[in-house]
Amino acid sequence: MSSSSSLPLESEASIPSANIQYPLSGAEDHVHRGRERSRQSRSSLSVGCPGLRGRCWQHSRDASRKPAKQALIADMTPEDQEETQPLLRPPGGSAPRGRLVFLAAFAAALGPLSFGFALGYSSPAIPSLRRAAPPAPHLDEDAASWFGAIVTLGAAAGGVLGGWLLDRAGRKLSLLLCALPFVTGFAVITAAQNLWMLLGGRLLTGLACGIASLVAPVYISEIAYPEVRGLLGSCVQLMVVTGILLAYLAGWVLEWRWLAVLGCVPPSFMLLLMCFMPETPRFLLSQHKRQEAMAAMQFLWGSAPGWEEPPTGAEHQGFHVAQLRCPGIYKPFIIGISLMAFQQLSGVNAVMFYAETIFEEAKFKDSSLASVVVGVIQVLFTATAALIMDRAGRRLLLTLSGVVMVFSTSAFGAYFKLTEGGPSNSSHVDLPAPVSMEPADTNVGLAWLAVGSMCLFIAGFAVGWGPIPWLLMSEIFPLHVKGVATGVCVLTNWFMAFLVTKEFSSLMEVLRPYGAFWLASAFCIFGVLFTLACVPETKGKTLEQITAHFEGR
Repeated sequence: MSSSSSLPLESEASIPSANIQYPLSGAEDHVHRGRERSRQSRSSLSVGCPGLRGRCWQHSRDASRKPAKQALIADMTPEDQEETQPLLRPPGGSAPRGRLVFLAAFAAALGPLSFGFALGYSSPAIPSLRRAAPPAPHLDEDAASWFGAIVTLGAAAGGVLGGWLLDRAGRKLSLLLCALPFVTGFAVITAAQNLWMLLGGRLLTGLACGIASLVAPVYISEIAYPEVRGLLGSCVQLMVVTGILLAYLAGWVLEWRWLAVLGCVPPSFMLLLMCFMPETPRFLLSQHKRQEAMAAMQFLWGSAPGWEEPPTGAEHQGFHVAQLRCPGIYKPFIIGISLMAFQQLSGVNAVMFYAETIFEEAKFKDSSLASVVVGVIQVLFTATAALIMDRAGRRLLLTLSGVVMVFSTSAFGAYFKLTEGGPSNSSHVDLPAPVSMEPADTNVGLAWLAVGSMCLFIAGFAVGWGPIPWLLMSEIFPLHVKGVATGVCVLTNWFMAFLVTKEFSSLMEVLRPYGAFWLASAFCIFGVLFTLACVPETKGKTLEQITAHFEGR
C-alpha cells in the first residue's frame, strides 16, 4: 500500500508473535537465512564477551531499522506517536491484492442498495396506494407528501444512532443491526392497514437508511487498500442509485405490498453475507485484538509474502469537545460538514422535483419513464466515477462536477425565465406539495433544452458531488473520533435534505423558479471554490497519511 516501512518503534519483547504463517519467496528465504546467520554470529560473540551481545545486537537492530525510524520520526512528533492510528501496510511496500476484500465490500454495499430502494420506493408506491381499494390505506396529497418525506427524519435519527453504534458495537455489528429496521420497516408496510402503519414502516426504513449511509462507507474504507479505496468507496453511491432504479423498474410490475416484500430481500441478503465477513482490522487493532486483526487481514487481503503483524498505537479514549482545538480534528470536521451541506444545496432535489414535469413538456407521455431515464443516467455516471476515482482523484472530479452543475443549473434557471407563465397544480409525489410555475404554452424546443440541462446536471452530480462527499467522510477522520464525526456529517446531510425539501416550495414562491435555480448555481460555485481551497487530495494515500496531513506532519 505504501513504500514506507511500518515497523513498530517499541521493543521486540513487547510484540506478541502472530500465529499466522506466511510463505516466503526465494529472495525472501535467502534474506531469512541471512538473518538467521546474523543471529547465530551475535550469539557466538556473546559467549566469550559478556555484555557484548547486547551492544552488538542493539547496534545491528538500530542500523537495520534506521531508515524506517527516520521515516517515521520525520512524520511524527512524540505526541503523534502516542495518538497514531494502527498502520496496516505490508513491509517493503508490497501491495496486497486479495480478492475477498471485494466480496466484503459488496456485502457491506447491500446496505446502501437497501437504502436506495427505500428512497425510490415512494415514487411507484404512492400512485399504487391511490389506486388501491379499501381496506387498503388511502393517501391524500398531504399524506403522500409525508410518506415521501418522513424517511429523511428517520435517517437523521439513524445518523446519530449509527455514530454511537460505530464506536461501541463496531462496523460489522452495526451493519448487521441496520438490516433489522430495514426488514421490519418493509414488513410493517406490507402488513399496513392504515396510514400510521405506513408512516411507521417508512420511519423505520429511514432509521436504517441513516445507519447504512454512515456505517457502510466507513467499513469499506477501512477494509480497502489505497489502490482500490476510491473504487470501492464510490460503490456506496453506485448501490444507492442502483437501488432507486430497481424500485422504479419493479414499480412497473408490482403493487405497493409486493414492492415492499421485494424491499426485504437486499437487507436479508446483507444480513446473511455479513455474518461471514470479518470486522475491519483497524477497529480490531483499536480494541487491542491483534490476532483477530491479523486473521481479518489475511482473509481480506490474502497471505501475501512478507506480511508482519501491524503495530498498534495507544488506546483511544473517544471524542472530547476539547479536541476540536486540534487541527487534525476541526479541519476534517469543517470539510465533512461543508461537503454534506453543499451537496444538498446544489439543487439536486430541485432538479429531481421538476424531472417529470420537464419530460412531460418534451412530449414524454409516460411520467414514470422520466424516473427510469434519470435513474439510468445516475447509475451509468456513478459507475464511471467509481472506475476513474483512483486515477483522476477526488479534487479533480469534485471540481469538474461542480462546474458542470453550475452551467446546468444556470441553464435550468434560464429555461424557467424564458418560459415563465401562470401556475399549475403539477407536483412531484416524493416531495411536500410544491407550487409549480410551469407555463401554459411551453415551447417544445425549450423543453428539450431543459431536458438536456437536467441530464447534464444529473451526470455531473453523479460523477462528483454524489459519491465523493460520502467517500471523503469515511477517509478524513481519525479513528478515535470517526463515530461522532461521521454521525454529525450524516445528520447534517439528512437535516439539510429535509430542510431543502420541505422549504423548496416556499423558496419558489419568493424567488420564482428561475431564481431558485440560480441560487443553486451560486451554491455550486461556492462548492467549487471550497473544494479548491480546502479539500485535500486523498487518492492513493493510507488513512494514516491523510490524518497526518491534517495534523501538519
